[in-house]
Amino acid sequence: MAAVEPTRFPNAIVTEFADTDTKCKTLVAGFVGAGLVGPIAAGHIVAETGMDEFACMRSRHLPPAAVFIRGHLQHPFRFYSNKSTGMCAIICETTIQMDGVYDIISAIFDWIKSKNAQELVILDGIASDSHDDVAYYAAEKDLHSVEKSSGIQMISRGFLTGISGGLLDECLLHNVRGSAILVKAKKDGPDPAAAATLVEAINSLYRTDISTESLRSNTLQIGDKFSELSKRYTRHRDETHGMYM
Repeated sequence: MAAVEPTRFPNAIVTEFADTDTKCKTLVAGFVGAGLVGPIAAGHIVAETGMDEFACMRSRHLPPAAVFIRGHLQHPFRFYSNKSTGMCAIICETTIQMDGVYDIISAIFDWIKSKNAQELVILDGIASDSHDDVAYYAAEKDLHSVEKSSGIQMISRGFLTGISGGLLDECLLHNVRGSAILVKAKKDGPDPAAAATLVEAINSLYRTDISTESLRSNTLQIGDKFSELSKRYTRHRDETHGMYM
């Protein structure tokens, strides 16, 4: 009887299992942060625009976990695409330890370059006691007429750490336009209303028409869905992530 080769987990690699010819013009990314607004907003964009999952991140630096969505088993670190619009999305629904962040950033950016992505947009939260219905915008250069966009303000000075900050730093070194849309969000629980403000900022900046009604009307259900992830973020936030303005 032949010996079975053991499964070996890589430091970090993006594994595609469908649509390997996918091209990404604009990539939006939501990682675990204040109010979990990144994954909530990115997940809402994916659902409302009909994106399809086509890849996942495999890494020994991710905690062993599985995600169930409406009874279906899914990877906790997923990649989506919409061929007709050229928009892609990353949703990470797990915490990442600091000692693995650089490997994961490198794997993501190698993949970004392989897809010839032109722009990376980080969706993230700033820990706060309450949400103020304002989106804050930062970029390598002013890519959009932000001053003409209602409810969006430029960040005059700030500091973004963790995987989001590391990816934006890599954008400065490569031919990828990097930007961040941020909102003040609850520091100790999911904040769907703040996530809705992020989606509305995407609508304003990219001229999309993504409804946010369900985010604002189903706050309790969304809060229940993300409650356990919120607890894990609270335990790890001081080590792995932060946004300061």
